[in-house]
Amino acid sequence: MKRNMRKVGLTLLTAFVGGAMALGTYKVFEKDPQEGLTFEERQKVYFANNRPTSNVVSSAGDVDFTQAAAAVTPAVVYIRTTYSPQQGRSGGGNDPFEDMFGDFFGQRVQPQRAQPQRASGSGVIISTDGYIVTNNHVVANASKVEVTTNDHRTLQAKVIGTDPNTDLALIKVTGTNLPIVKLGNSDDVRVGEWVLAVGNPFNLNSTVTAGIVSAKGRNIGILGREEEEQNPFGRSRYQQQPQQPRLNKAIESFIQTDAAINPGNSGGALVNTKGELIGINSAIASHTGSYEGYGFAVPVNLAKKVLNDLEKYGSVKRGYIGVSFTELNPDVATELKTKTTNGLYVNELVDGGAAEAAGLQKGDIITKVEGNTVYESSDLQERVGRLQPGDKIRITVLRAGAEKNFTITLKGEPTASTNKTAMSKSAEELYNKLGASFQPLTSAQKSKFRLNSGVVVTQVRRGGFFENYDIPVGSIITGINGMAINSVQDIDKAITNLKNGQMVIEGYSSDGSRFRNSFDVR
Repeated sequence: MKRNMRKVGLTLLTAFVGGAMALGTYKVFEKDPQEGLTFEERQKVYFANNRPTSNVVSSAGDVDFTQAAAAVTPAVVYIRTTYSPQQGRSGGGNDPFEDMFGDFFGQRVQPQRAQPQRASGSGVIISTDGYIVTNNHVVANASKVEVTTNDHRTLQAKVIGTDPNTDLALIKVTGTNLPIVKLGNSDDVRVGEWVLAVGNPFNLNSTVTAGIVSAKGRNIGILGREEEEQNPFGRSRYQQQPQQPRLNKAIESFIQTDAAINPGNSGGALVNTKGELIGINSAIASHTGSYEGYGFAVPVNLAKKVLNDLEKYGSVKRGYIGVSFTELNPDVATELKTKTTNGLYVNELVDGGAAEAAGLQKGDIITKVEGNTVYESSDLQERVGRLQPGDKIRITVLRAGAEKNFTITLKGEPTASTNKTAMSKSAEELYNKLGASFQPLTSAQKSKFRLNSGVVVTQVRRGGFFENYDIPVGSIITGINGMAINSVQDIDKAITNLKNGQMVIEGYSSDGSRFRNSFDVR
């Protein structure tokens, strides 16, 4: 009997060990279960396994913000950025955000010229492994990004990608099991709904303010205004149109709120009373730079597409319709001699663009997108901004008094016309604008800086780009517009390889520090 019991025990032990070995082998080869999932899909898995302990009250019932604030505050972070004296927040020029609305997007300290510049803002943790959404203007061109969590930990962050066209950025810190804010659905947001703004105004960490949604789909004309180019979906004001539409990829469809938003709130969370993220706070309309009752947030449904692209590709893969249009109102309708006062009047079609291929014509009036009535440019902008090249979108237009339906297959960013302005300038003209002379690196210089190629700056002339952007004699230029530089002839070839009129120069200062400057040569 004892022998039989011992045999059974041995059998059970063997089965247990075998199962453990099998499980261990499985774990070795098991893939990361979140690999390939979007941020929203990851969150669904997380919240399916971590259900809230109590129910929150919706804005339709008794107003109680305590549970929403408690759920969101731990995942809103303070972001502090540092910029080199040469670079600055906007690459050496004035910040268009500050020019238009004042210095409220972040809090900048203006030290002496020779010292680094610093700025601050907010961010929202959206994944447990450390991905954080913030505004592009909070981290653009920053040489150092520090994140302080709600529990007072300071972490170094790397910028995964930025999208100036929506003023969004994705950064990442190293961590596990970090608190996150649940992604909501901005399409369900209603005007008059209670919302909370959570951020770090005036360096006051984890500040919560309440208000309502004042409006949706606001186009306030702040993104892309410095480029003076047209929106790929059309202009929001009637203007004299060029023969061929030029592309400004900015997308504005802000949620407007009267929740108090002040300097430092930029990049923080706009959430509903369920504690769900519905927007990223980005701007305020103010004469003083402080809160005056008008705040604007990027809707989260647009942000989802941008953030997923930034993580996967490092940039946003955006589809384009390829039209220039005018937003109709009674005055514009009279000027255009049309009886229709709502919709988007098609002024021009991009040659070879998606709209032209689908059969749209100049003079068509876009009245619906995916069956939804179009009243202003943002009604089209945001819908298209969520899609990729190759995706299809249904457009209804009014033509000769009758409605016609079209299915448009979006195309990628046009390349033929973007360099037109840049290519109109000769290599000689662009070379002279540099205001510098160069000489190939000697073997000793290559060995000193451990470089295989490059040219050294031997002279800097007054009024040129090199003087204006403080690139002194002795600096080493290793690349221009993405091309390696090893001789003056290489410079001649590279300087005409411009994109959107921008020249990008990379290299090393005489002390070995690396720099990258961008010049507008239009």
